[in-house]
Amino acid sequence: MRYASLGSGSKGNATLVSSGTTTVLVDCGFAAREAIARMERLGFDPAELDAVVVTHEHGDHGKGVRALCRKLDIPAYMSAGTAIGLKCHEDPHVRLIDTHASFQLGSFEIIPIIVPHDARETCQFVFAASGRRLGVLTDLGHITPYIAEAYRDLDALILEANHDPVMLAEGPYPASLKRRVGGRFGHLSNEQSADLLRQLNMDRLQQIVIAHISEQNNDPERAAAVLAAAIPGHEHKLRISTQDAGFDWCAVNSRIEDTA
Repeated sequence: MRYASLGSGSKGNATLVSSGTTTVLVDCGFAAREAIARMERLGFDPAELDAVVVTHEHGDHGKGVRALCRKLDIPAYMSAGTAIGLKCHEDPHVRLIDTHASFQLGSFEIIPIIVPHDARETCQFVFAASGRRLGVLTDLGHITPYIAEAYRDLDALILEANHDPVMLAEGPYPASLKRRVGGRFGHLSNEQSADLLRQLNMDRLQQIVIAHISEQNNDPERAAAVLAAAIPGHEHKLRISTQDAGFDWCAVNSRIEDTA
């Protein structure tokens, strides 16, 4: 399994996940033409894309979904609430998912995880293939016990660390937006993400990508420092995803027990 980001942040999000002969795009918060250009920048031929899996309808995640699926003639998998939010519930490319059940998509078993966010039916995803598990977890306001358990045993994790509470409080956002971002249905702070890491199986977890970092209310070095302090001895597993460059391909390696 391998994965890469086209970009991550409030201006657009999209992540490629690939295993065997199957490649899916998680979200498309860029215009279709921009998403295609970013895929090509990563050395990936967009014609090889099998599907888009959509977390929720907000523009930085769903902006280009319909146009990209039409252009490439591929399906988009999403919850009924997300389809209604994107006004595409009658689109022939849309495949509605049961957010309480896993589904098969080529080489992947995809497990939807319902999360608390201010959209109609937001879900994040765990991708399982060939004994490896990758979790994508952004756009949620707090960690529930259900979420912590669902993400406990992973080989790789893309995790939101959206804001620093002090920077958010002192920053330029209007009070209503500050309440939304910092609320229980907004986005995770550095400290909330660090608290989740303390609950995970760090011996299994090979890679942690810090994603969806606010350009106004956070700093990549600050986010990395807070998360690193929560996982002593595992700091080397952290890397950063940026808005402009995302991150290049990461391979999820076989575990020792898989090759013994």
